[in-house]
Amino acid sequence: MHVLIVTAGSWGDVAPYTGLGVRLRSVGYEVTLATHERFEQAVTAHGLGFRALPVDPRQELASQVGQGLARAVSPPVAMARVARMARAFMPRLTRGVADAVRQGADVVLSSTVTDPMCAALGEALGLPSIGVYLQPVQPTGAFPPMLAGGRSFGSQGNLLAAYALWAGTDRIFAPAVGALRRELGLPRRRFGGMLGLPRGRSVLHGFSPRIVPRPTDWPQGHEVCGYWWPQTPPGWEPDRRLLDFLDAGPPPVFAGFGSFVTADAERLSTLLADAMRRAGVRGIIQAGWSGLHAENDDLITVQEVPHAWLFPRTAAVIHHAGAGTTAAGLRAGVPSVPVPVQLDQHFWAARLHTLGVSPRPLRYQHLTAQRLSSALTSAVKSSALRARARDIAAALAREDGARQVLTAIERFAPSGNSIP
Repeated sequence: MHVLIVTAGSWGDVAPYTGLGVRLRSVGYEVTLATHERFEQAVTAHGLGFRALPVDPRQELASQVGQGLARAVSPPVAMARVARMARAFMPRLTRGVADAVRQGADVVLSSTVTDPMCAALGEALGLPSIGVYLQPVQPTGAFPPMLAGGRSFGSQGNLLAAYALWAGTDRIFAPAVGALRRELGLPRRRFGGMLGLPRGRSVLHGFSPRIVPRPTDWPQGHEVCGYWWPQTPPGWEPDRRLLDFLDAGPPPVFAGFGSFVTADAERLSTLLADAMRRAGVRGIIQAGWSGLHAENDDLITVQEVPHAWLFPRTAAVIHHAGAGTTAAGLRAGVPSVPVPVQLDQHFWAARLHTLGVSPRPLRYQHLTAQRLSSALTSAVKSSALRARARDIAAALAREDGARQVLTAIERFAPSGNSIP
């Protein structure tokens, strides 16, 4: 049976599906991943098939509109800028998703951003499709919606905020997905539900119930499975310079902002170096999409290094609180210093603080070397944060996040196929 996974966004929106794809392949399924061309080599290195989607996420984030996301001072402003950027590329992305699905598959698994298109295509083509999300976007009173800045408004307020976010989301997806439905000969659907999706749709979430418990007010079919851990590239080995640095002193602090693109990488690099100097720690800066760089006797810069390998060797991790980096820090069992910039990062940063594995999040827009140094000192020296981080990591190690996805897919497998 051929499983097609469709996802769009930054590497953090792609990497977990490499882990899920490899797991599916290990039980005998043929697996293809449809995503941006920039990630082709990273996908095919794991023996997965690849189908290209249009749009370069790095170029979008580096654009004038994308840069505006980092400067947004409130959730409504951020949502307006997200909508402006997404409406520009959504027709191209929708056509790309349609082309990828039409190339054939037996089951389609789709991420948050691509699920509205895949649901329509599944309906028209009679193709089973399941949502596989990395973020909890279904409205609930248990916590605020993703783009609400991480601050809870109470049970009723959280629901009202979520419905308001629905309306904004509809404005992003409705034109392109509506046109796709007309092309497919499907009846017009009123975009008033989550991403315009039909009620009763199965959605499986790739994060741990220990990190975000399943809300009791979620509809049936929406489940929290556990993490789908990214795969380390086959044959990857750390370079000698990094190994020598790790051996030369106590565990360093990691600092990286992943797919965030800043127009002033030099300023951020200098700030990180200054904060580490003030805190009296050794450090490793990951260049990321911004091209960060700072070096001295106690600080080096690296390119891409698998977080699963590096994070357990650190004393703490400074990061933008993207879903993937947040998960990697939790898995490693080390404290975090979250510096959220945009989108869902404020939600994950707030979760880290609530879980007791980080100091209070520092908003990127208000970041200073002094504030970062103080938070970093707390993270490195707090025995309570370290103990809590170790406990959560041990619990995550016992989970099997892919199991529920395998069970869901098995319903569509030919008779006699079962999970080993």
